[in-house]
Amino acid sequence: MAAQVKAFYHQDTSTLSYIVFDQIGGHAVVIDSVRDFAVNSGMVGSFFADQLIAFLNDNDLTTDWILETHAHADHLSAASYLKERIGGKIAVGKGITEVQSFFKPLLALNDELFADGNDGFDHLFEDLECFSFGLLSGRVIATPGHTNDSVTYLIEGNAFVGDTLFMPDFGSARCDFPGGDASLLYDSIRRIYELPDETKLWICHDYQPGGRELAYLTTVAESKADNIHISGDITRDDFIQFRQERDSHLSAPKLLYPSVQVNIRAGQLPEKFFKIPIMMPA
Repeated sequence: MAAQVKAFYHQDTSTLSYIVFDQIGGHAVVIDSVRDFAVNSGMVGSFFADQLIAFLNDNDLTTDWILETHAHADHLSAASYLKERIGGKIAVGKGITEVQSFFKPLLALNDELFADGNDGFDHLFEDLECFSFGLLSGRVIATPGHTNDSVTYLIEGNAFVGDTLFMPDFGSARCDFPGGDASLLYDSIRRIYELPDETKLWICHDYQPGGRELAYLTTVAESKADNIHISGDITRDDFIQFRQERDSHLSAPKLLYPSVQVNIRAGQLPEKFFKIPIMMPA
């Protein structure tokens, strides 16, 4: 039974969300959903997430899982919003607990927000854990390096890689976030490259370098051959040096703190305010 994939592009954050489904069995998973957010006004919306809901309803699909590849730093997850309206279990890699531990004190978040399941996640995946929906099954591959909690979801020859890899002409994930590690990222990408060459890689962001058309689907073979950061023959030391030099010049994402506050709690919004810590120069 081949999985069917429907991609949705959130233009404001250059994010791809995916619905993977089994049309015969009538079951689906949602991967890396997005909630609209205007940072200048604080307005939170659901126009994009409602498109996902409409597709699920129009195709008579039951949502079994709402999956996150990691706690994103560049957009707000719509996971909790979706669960309230269409059901499903919200899940992420177990490394989320390390991400939570770092950001709770930095953002002065109350421990009660994370006690007894209040963080909103229904399940934390172990490396190589399997899950099912309808007649389809998937496997979770831990792929840390960009973040502690980064995972890849492998479903019937389709790998949803989050931010670990981009299209070959854009490269690989930054590693300067808390818990980021270029050496771990190298190992994680090698794990992905060990998958069969024909495995489809579905990318979470596309920034359309050079103004090219939107693209979000490549293969293991294409990435190994052509990825501008980590083609098949680059050494670990060369990749680490390249990644560290590049990351030292990157600015923080403009939605970093609002995103993290929402995404380490499975898409739950704060009661009234987002917090932004004050950073003084060294």
